[in-house]
Amino acid sequence: MSKAVVKIGGKQYIVAEKETLLVDLLQEGTKELTLDALLVIDGDKIEVGKPTVKGVKVSAKVVDELVKGDKIRVIRYKAKKRVHKENGHRQKYSRIEITSIK
Repeated sequence: MSKAVVKIGGKQYIVAEKETLLVDLLQEGTKELTLDALLVIDGDKIEVGKPTVKGVKVSAKVVDELVKGDKIRVIRYKAKKRVHKENGHRQKYSRIEITSIK
């Protein structure tokens, strides 16, 4: 089973065929992705690209467009001043499935 390292939205992911993963929210209406591989692992054979591996493409399809992550609470506090502020953040993701590594 081969694995590849791909870059999606400024982050790098190790992917394998038929694997699903959460990536940062993609543009609305995106159904299929074709990505360049930065590194390919096939058993004991490893190919490193400069910057990408020539002739290797990773295909993926979008399963869910909007998946919400866990809520993170951010608290700013100033000691002895009775000042505090609390904010929350909930990241939005897209769920994709890797269909093939060619």
